[in-house]
Amino acid sequence: QVQLVESGGGSVQAGGSLRLSCEVYGYSYSCMGWFRQAPGKEREGVAIMDGGVGTKYADSVKGRFTISRDNAKTTLYLQMSSLEPEDTAMYYCASRPGPCVLSLRWGDYRYWGRGTQVTVSS
Repeated sequence: QVQLVESGGGSVQAGGSLRLSCEVYGYSYSCMGWFRQAPGKEREGVAIMDGGVGTKYADSVKGRFTISRDNAKTTLYLQMSSLEPEDTAMYYCASRPGPCVLSLRWGDYRYWGRGTQVTVSS
């Protein structure tokens, strides 16, 4: 059984930074990532990483967000900098078994956390 618990969300002004964390309980799959969903919009992939050094980012966050995990692979992080109002959304952590193809499609992921809210004001 896999349980993912996000934390670290909050309200910041544009240009600010936040670091999200995702604690993994149970089996820790190599392929994990962050997704977000704004009101009225479809859930979208933000950043994905595999068990090694492979990462993939949405174009909208490249150069501003960094995904990482601890050595024990029990915590996934998302460092967010230069935040913009367009980054306002509920952010979710997700994982999937099997080969990691660094997919940003939310339908490719099996396990999900409940999310943490990020609000960026202008």
